[in-house]
Amino acid sequence: MKIPNRLQPLIDNGLIDSIICQLKSGKEAQVYMVRCGENVRCAKVYKEANQRSFKQAVQYQEGRTSRNSRRSRAMQKRTRYGQKESEQAWLSAEVDALYKLAAAGVRVPEPYGFVDGVLLMELITDDNGHAAPRLSDVIFSDEQALEYHERLIGEIVRMLCAGLVHGDLSEFNVLVDQNGPVIIDLPQAVNAAGNNNAAMMLERDINNMRDYFGRYAPELLSTAYSKEIWSHYEKGRLKPDSTLTGQYTESSFTADVDGVMVVINDALEEELERRRYAQEQLEDK
Repeated sequence: MKIPNRLQPLIDNGLIDSIICQLKSGKEAQVYMVRCGENVRCAKVYKEANQRSFKQAVQYQEGRTSRNSRRSRAMQKRTRYGQKESEQAWLSAEVDALYKLAAAGVRVPEPYGFVDGVLLMELITDDNGHAAPRLSDVIFSDEQALEYHERLIGEIVRMLCAGLVHGDLSEFNVLVDQNGPVIIDLPQAVNAAGNNNAAMMLERDINNMRDYFGRYAPELLSTAYSKEIWSHYEKGRLKPDSTLTGQYTESSFTADVDGVMVVINDALEEELERRRYAQEQLEDK
């Protein structure tokens, strides 16, 4: 097949020997099966910003900071330089997440490097060595659905313990190899502690898994793992081996709004009085 322009430099530099075929073309990247020496791997070629249909929404970018203060300020101000740096941060987000999650024991493709907008990583295969199917392409029995759901909840917990939330998890970005589910597509992964939308995204990810496996095991539809997991996380009690029940009871505690308003109004009156006194002192001089 014709060599894509973005892959030619990797071939020229000996990182890739040949292109076998294109595996898929998605909203933010094209994925190819490539040969690297004796190994067959995966090359994810990210599309240019103006060609991607997946928007770099603010809710995903929040919490992504640069160690360089000049870059951080430029990214916040959305200058031309800042936009370039934001684009680079977006492109490197997936490889950073893959290395971090792999180290935490999460089942993700092993990354081999990131060069000029191309991510080289492990090719996930089935029993016959072919590209592994997506979760959406697999039919489950009730028992298998319960098992896979439990395993993916475990992966989500390990991700959160590593400080990340996938942010776009569904049956379309989980592959199934001979050992079970493998989570893919992480360019939108968010910092759990630094993103105000993390709890909402975690709930959406978990509910997507619940709804998918609930087609095969309806008993899952009444579970509430997201709130239970986030509650443990907020309290600093979440661990990779935490025991979960799938049940969660909302707190019955009612905030004393009137009492809080009294305290706020008292503080406001004290501040106004302080300012009046300061003004009087200036006028007496």
